[in-house]
Amino acid sequence: MKVLNYTVLFEPMMEGGYMVVVPALPGIVTYGATLEEARAMAQDAIRIHCEGLLKDGEPLPEDAKLSNEPIKETIRVRLEAA
Repeated sequence: MKVLNYTVLFEPMMEGGYMVVVPALPGIVTYGATLEEARAMAQDAIRIHCEGLLKDGEPLPEDAKLSNEPIKETIRVRLEAA
């Protein structure tokens, strides 16, 4: 059994729950209604993705080392048509 560690980002959604992305595995985007469920969904998605890579003879990606914390800011946009 191999144990893998990947950085996972949990983004709270306006309608509730969390969107989950895995920077090292760009194809993975999942969702959980609670943080606990989002973690479980992330584990399942990572496991299934990595097992598929191994089955296809592909290498497992290294974890993405984020250089900084994610940045959160508000952007103001003016609409000419409004």
